[in-house]
Amino acid sequence: MRKGIHYGWIILAITFITLLLVQGIRLSFGAFIEPWEESFQSSRTQITLVSLISYLVFAVLQPFIGRLIDKIGMKKIVIISVLTVGAALLFTTFASKPWHLIILYGIVASIGFGGTSNVIGTLVVAKWFTKKKGLAMGIMSAGTATGQFSVVPFSIFLIEAYSWETAILILGLTVLFLLLPLLLFLFRPTPEEMGQQPYGGYEKKVEPIVLAGELQIKRKSFLLQRPFLFLFFSFFICGVTTSGLIDTHLVPFAQYCGFSAAFAGTAVSVLALFNFTGTIASGYLSDKWDSRYILGFLYGARALTIVILLVIVHETSIFGYFITQSHLLIFFSISFGVVDFATVAPTMKLASDYAEKGMIGLMIGLLFFGHQVGAALGSFLPGVFFDLYGGYDITFIFSILLCVIASVMCFMLPKVNQSE
Repeated sequence: MRKGIHYGWIILAITFITLLLVQGIRLSFGAFIEPWEESFQSSRTQITLVSLISYLVFAVLQPFIGRLIDKIGMKKIVIISVLTVGAALLFTTFASKPWHLIILYGIVASIGFGGTSNVIGTLVVAKWFTKKKGLAMGIMSAGTATGQFSVVPFSIFLIEAYSWETAILILGLTVLFLLLPLLLFLFRPTPEEMGQQPYGGYEKKVEPIVLAGELQIKRKSFLLQRPFLFLFFSFFICGVTTSGLIDTHLVPFAQYCGFSAAFAGTAVSVLALFNFTGTIASGYLSDKWDSRYILGFLYGARALTIVILLVIVHETSIFGYFITQSHLLIFFSISFGVVDFATVAPTMKLASDYAEKGMIGLMIGLLFFGHQVGAALGSFLPGVFFDLYGGYDITFIFSILLCVIASVMCFMLPKVNQSE
């Protein structure tokens, strides 16, 4: 290995595959909404309650992953999490009532999802890379988007060709018999276990000296200031409108509009594909332009893209037969994909700029917690509104207003290092 490829790149590839499969399965929930409604004779509120619980479990678990890793080790966490996901999926094939889904998918599988998230991926990159760390972070983060691009349409295909039980069974077996052995035999959490140094060698770090009492005072005051509050609520809205609303409800919305499951899968794939473009562009531009204005623009653009969904519902065509509903759905997937994951890079850059030494980890952890809580509400409430009003109009209108509010908050963020 010394003369060939550094083992860090192999570890990165394994991490990428893990996120692709596990998080891809998590993002496939929307593909199962209609089949589960029909199979269990349930309302959309009952089924999306599973998603609400799943996101909340995922959110609450994130701050504790780091501590668990310190206690029992990263590899054990990953192995246990993958085993939990695979077993939960297999048992889900025997579910016959909605509360079975809540236990098996909403709680058990989501514990596994939480243990194989970007938190683990970030720690892996931090331990294996000191050089080209940004590139490694980008590749690692792309695993989730690739899972959305590949696993979600694959799940839709399996459901349409066979049944939801077969789809869940195949996904569970893939996790247990392909991913789990790969991790058992090839995954190494640190380069020291391979007798290597990180890619780029070791780097010297100077840890800041912060008194415990002083840090507590800074935490209390900082969490009440505009930089944190506006970033927190805008990222909360990001969770509501992306992971919550679109990632969960785009497929059932497309089916509600009369599109086939295959076309709905195509729309999801196009959205995920353009996630790459938006994420890379926003990361590059965050180093060039003011991240406050980039975020303000992205949330404003997101509001406009959701307007397209209202047009799809109420207009059969625009400009005669030249622009139809199917054209609009693909256009939505492209435009929303560009502004979807694109908010992460400028948000994290602003967080690292605003936070004082010794508080960066706390701030980023709280921001991601807020994002996942938003995702939980964004996945559940549209199901409630769908049952109450028979459609998604109210949800889309609220989402547009929330995006506008997030845009205004980002434009109102203070300049970096400006006192509050």
